[in-house]
Amino acid sequence: MIDVRALPKAELHLHIEGTFEPELIFEIAERNRVAVPYPNVDALRAAYDFSNLQSFLNVYYAGMNVLREERDYYDLTAAYLRRAVTEGIRHAEIFFDPQAHVKRGVPFDTIVGGIRSALESGERELGISSHLIMCFLRDFSEESAMQTLDVALRNRDRIVAVGLDSSETGNPPAKFARVFERARSEGFRTVAHAGEEGPPEYIVEALDVLNVSRIDHGIRCMEDAALVERLRDERVPLTVCPLSNLRLRVVPSIEEHPLHAMLEAGLVATVNSDDPAYFGGYVSENYARVASALHLSVSDLTMLAQNSFEASFLDPQKRRQFTDEIEVFRAATLQDARLRRANPQAVP
Repeated sequence: MIDVRALPKAELHLHIEGTFEPELIFEIAERNRVAVPYPNVDALRAAYDFSNLQSFLNVYYAGMNVLREERDYYDLTAAYLRRAVTEGIRHAEIFFDPQAHVKRGVPFDTIVGGIRSALESGERELGISSHLIMCFLRDFSEESAMQTLDVALRNRDRIVAVGLDSSETGNPPAKFARVFERARSEGFRTVAHAGEEGPPEYIVEALDVLNVSRIDHGIRCMEDAALVERLRDERVPLTVCPLSNLRLRVVPSIEEHPLHAMLEAGLVATVNSDDPAYFGGYVSENYARVASALHLSVSDLTMLAQNSFEASFLDPQKRRQFTDEIEVFRAATLQDARLRRANPQAVP
């Protein structure tokens, strides 16, 4: 069996607020003297029984409320990076939701300052490269998104791309057409959540109206054969989050997840953890669960890892460096498998 933790990979769909483990929530709440609407860690974990995306967001925002100071955002990000280095992650492209913090009175520069400081420390001390992606909340107004973009321009050199997240229902991508047009004109890369709870048409809108280069989630593309063909031919990456899809009841079981079918269709699918503190697994657990449930081969798993670097915003030289690592890993894994088959008692 492949060691999915050792497999070199990039994580491209990770909300930093979604890595907020209950223990750290209570630690920061005590430090900032902020009340948490749950009596203890166990009670908070017990609330992680979600019926849909909105039921998750209600708990998600309650935990986020304790973040107030730059140190808090640093600690949150640093905790994820320490975990990521044990998961085989070489590069991470991390989402953050400034509107959810600014509306509570936290200055934009405080948020970005804390996150970026931790990312820079992570590159120096842990060897994990990273990019920061600012997401607009789609259940907020276009005006709010445009104001957020105005503020973000002060941090242009610290943010690589903009995205679109939060509740899809009733919030099509076209709602933010002007915001994304301006973001592109300012030099930002663009991505968007689409085709998770929303229909395949939202994926088409994200591509044609927002002109994004990557679709976050996107699993409902499999309901539209013409869209699948387009995504394959145009090599549009899809940042799939299997355990998130399961916990939010987008799929009934991991065994019924469309990831394997997406690979068979030639799509540039990747595996990511989304909000791992809430959805029961970081990226290696996502790899392990789909590997077992969908009977993925070594070639399938290394293809997912190769796709993660192809889909990233890394420069070509760094991308080749990481994909070369995967090829070495793949060859070693296959050689180990051959040895085990030839002499199973001689290999521990």
